[in-house]
Amino acid sequence: MTRIALQSLRKEYAGQVAIPDLTLEIRDGEFFTLLGPSGCGKTTLLRMIAGFNSIEAGTISFDGTVINDRPPAERNIGMVFQNYALFPQMSAGRNVGFGLQTRRIPRAEAEARIARALDAVRMGHLKDRLPGQMSGGQQQRVALARALVIEPALLLMDEPLSNLDAKLRVEMRDTIRQVQREAGITTVYVTHDQEEAMAVSDRIAVMNLGVVQQVGTPAEIYRHPANRFVAEFIGKTNLLERELIRQDGRALVEIGRGMPVDVTALVGPRAGARVQLSVRPEAVRAADTGVPAEVLDETFLGSHSQVRARLETGEVIEFLEFSHQSSLLGPGAQLQLAIETGQLTFFDPDSGISVAPEAASGGAA
Repeated sequence: MTRIALQSLRKEYAGQVAIPDLTLEIRDGEFFTLLGPSGCGKTTLLRMIAGFNSIEAGTISFDGTVINDRPPAERNIGMVFQNYALFPQMSAGRNVGFGLQTRRIPRAEAEARIARALDAVRMGHLKDRLPGQMSGGQQQRVALARALVIEPALLLMDEPLSNLDAKLRVEMRDTIRQVQREAGITTVYVTHDQEEAMAVSDRIAVMNLGVVQQVGTPAEIYRHPANRFVAEFIGKTNLLERELIRQDGRALVEIGRGMPVDVTALVGPRAGARVQLSVRPEAVRAADTGVPAEVLDETFLGSHSQVRARLETGEVIEFLEFSHQSSLLGPGAQLQLAIETGQLTFFDPDSGISVAPEAASGGAA
């Protein structure tokens, strides 16, 4: 296992700054995901760790040893790419064993390791099949086995599931997580898919414009986003802006007209006169009493319906309906919405930074 320390990293391309100043630590045996939109710098950072990209400033350390000038071949890493990168003329077994051949591993030992690696990804029965005779999911399993067979100290994965269909992505992400846990290899995983990141990761670093916005477990990032960008990027949310009323040591907001809600436990002392509140769709439900709204439309998604409704303020809010009575929520229907106030998060409307009590003390940074 390997501990990775990235200190004050900077990366430029032709004078354009891709990563201005990045510091991260990745723990031994951790499944760590770099998550963000296209162009946020996550693949650039992965390639810096691998040694494929130069760095303009800062250090990369493996287990306390700076490896800035060490070439990729000497970093003991396994790589899994988006495009599989298999040799088309070689069988699955020969593709997996290629790295062992270049390392001059004795044949008997190599054959045993190839068999173990293929079995780990449930591909032992297709050892002699060529890549062109395999599905995309099978090819990706072979690529994973090839990365694991060399017994790397570090596994790097760059958007490995983006070329697969939805069902195969779910199947492969489960396989990757299971294999990583069994092997105990420190893994850095790059994706733009929020659901994928939450399903496989021990911790996630959310990135935007080369800057880490927040690091935490999937639950921490989803439930306690450090800023508005994280709240909007991780899952869906409704953003409403309200006046914050300070009264008798309490903090109140009116989500609906004449309906003040006590949010003292959710808002820190640095909150201003106005706040932006994030309301997840699952925190909203139709009820007998609540905030008046009019249904705009609903989309049936099998296990539930996704409903959009307009509040009296003119704001549109989205929520989930699980009762299978979507016919009662047709366009124009009037209803009341109950909101789980304990699930609300609050941001400064200008900076977009969380104004939760723990954020005020630096806990959510």
